[in-house]
Amino acid sequence: MHPDGGGGAIRVLNVAEKPSVAKAVAEILSRPSGGMRSREGRSRYNRVFEFDYSIGGRACHMLVTSVTGHLMELEFDDRFRRWHSCDPADLFHAPVRKSVPQDKQDIKRTLEEEARKCQWLVLWLDCDREGENIAYEVIDICVGANSRLNIWRARFSALIEREIHEAVQHLDRPNKLFANAVDARQEIDLRIGASFTRFQTMLLKDAFVLDDTGDDRNIILSYGPCQFPTLGFIVERFWEIQAHEPEEFWTINCSHTSDEGTASFGWIRGHLFDYSSAVVIYEMCVEEPMATVQNVRNQEKLKYPPYPLSTVELQKRASRYFRMSSEHTMKVAEELYQAGFISYPRTETDNFSPNTDLHSIVREQVAHPNWGTFAQRLLDPEARLWRNPSNGGHDDKAHPPIHPTKFSAGESNWSDNHKKLYELVVRHFLACCSQAAVGAETTVEIDIAGEQFNASGRVVLAKNYLDIYRFDSWGGALLPTYIIGQQFVPTTLTLDSGVTRPPPLLAEADLLSCMDKAGIGTDATMHDHIKKLLDRCYATKDANTRFSPTNLGEALVMGYDEMGYELWKPYLRSMMEADMKSVSIGTKSKSDVLETCLQQMKACFLDARANKVKLLDAMGTFFARSSRHINETQNSIEAVRPCAACNESEMVLKRRPTGEFMVGCQGFPQVSNK
Repeated sequence: MHPDGGGGAIRVLNVAEKPSVAKAVAEILSRPSGGMRSREGRSRYNRVFEFDYSIGGRACHMLVTSVTGHLMELEFDDRFRRWHSCDPADLFHAPVRKSVPQDKQDIKRTLEEEARKCQWLVLWLDCDREGENIAYEVIDICVGANSRLNIWRARFSALIEREIHEAVQHLDRPNKLFANAVDARQEIDLRIGASFTRFQTMLLKDAFVLDDTGDDRNIILSYGPCQFPTLGFIVERFWEIQAHEPEEFWTINCSHTSDEGTASFGWIRGHLFDYSSAVVIYEMCVEEPMATVQNVRNQEKLKYPPYPLSTVELQKRASRYFRMSSEHTMKVAEELYQAGFISYPRTETDNFSPNTDLHSIVREQVAHPNWGTFAQRLLDPEARLWRNPSNGGHDDKAHPPIHPTKFSAGESNWSDNHKKLYELVVRHFLACCSQAAVGAETTVEIDIAGEQFNASGRVVLAKNYLDIYRFDSWGGALLPTYIIGQQFVPTTLTLDSGVTRPPPLLAEADLLSCMDKAGIGTDATMHDHIKKLLDRCYATKDANTRFSPTNLGEALVMGYDEMGYELWKPYLRSMMEADMKSVSIGTKSKSDVLETCLQQMKACFLDARANKVKLLDAMGTFFARSSRHINETQNSIEAVRPCAACNESEMVLKRRPTGEFMVGCQGFPQVSNK
């Protein structure tokens, strides 16, 4: 970074993604000089902080303010925004525009007013693709007010002094490719979501009784390119369970008790589904019950600590250990981050840079009453407990793995979930820096009348990381001593029956794993897609975080499945996500990705609409038909003339409930002109 030439202090406009981040950045940077002043901006929620600072040896007058997430919204031109204004297929190529909505106009005015008086713009948005996209929204507003601005990007992962001062002294340039990738995703999602949502809703809402109360006129049957494949995972597992046919099986078990304890031996065959065969083999064993030890294996086994913590892994583990929803996990993690206690919680990275001072992070935890002693042992070379964290193989090039950034023994304003999540982050980090647990495992193989059985036992010799990571366990029975050739008569020898069981419903941690493996959504959006399924009443979640589809969710997936289109499968979205990643690294252009993807999805849409009867049949399996007139204007629109009342929609030929034809505005009843 090269500061501008010239004499006086540079006026620098700093823009953060949230008011709390702006305040934290301003407080940290103003401490050396003191004298920070605060004043209201045009928006009373987005204050402006002022103080003096030095960047690269150059005197600066800093102004720090904020936006509140995205400053702009992508939407269709007014003519296409009303549901009946056009054929939904037209939305794949209808004009779109990005603009600042009315509720954020005050923030826009603050940025414009402050930008006119400044020479530099420093962007403190979150350092991921979404943050980069918001950064360019801020740039558009500020450069529109002052085209001479020198634009810089601050890159940081934690709201702590070391990181914030480092970021401002090593400013970078914003990444347009990252912003383009988000632009592509936003446009793809808007066009696909709007077209399919209008198609589904207009076709099905009036055709069926979807609400027992009869108040279903405002129901929206939404479709989302990530939301639907997520629903697909839930429905597919539900269908597996429904299709499962219980089958009885038989297995032979035996045990042996000696002065040293009891060993339980399992049958190498596992089980047989043929009862007669199982009985014959069992009777052979009963007639010649002498067991002979054929092999004894003693092995040292290692149980390795987890990889450093990524966003998806944080959500999965919080769900398993604490029954916290992914949505609530991210809310709590964001609050801990904004308060400076953990690093940025949206990251795909699961390996630490060699330049990270891991020892200093551990050192900050030495005073903690619960895990401070373990942290001290980690730092003691004689304890030989330290081990550099393993490399999980993922690096988003934006943020390190999630780790603690500030010591806390528990803040007074923390909820139980804040305490639990902070503890998980700290214990996970300390575990990553620890040696693997060491165990001695023994496997004994025996023969009874030609049938093979085995038993395994384990003793933990050194717990190491397990001493701190209370969420993991590694138990095992301790076997009595056996030697090859030893013979004994089993204490018990039984023929037991069982029934095959279906797989369980998908738990939230399992659903996140499915989404992660399939590339559905990003680490920062997966929880949103899950929440939408619940909000739209496409799925339910029980107390054990297990998901079931509702009749509505199952019917929609069934309809598309009957068409032969795998719109509910993850493959299409996976390809889209891969294309957007290509945009972010510059191997594909935004325009090429948009053209290819939208062309493909429009073909899917037209085919789905041609096969709408299958969607209607699937819905009819679960819901009663309605007596209301079915609105199918999306399939055949015969425009007569533009509507003079609204100047947006067309006047089209419609059929009255009596069967007579009339000419009316497609925007009716919002626009009354018929």
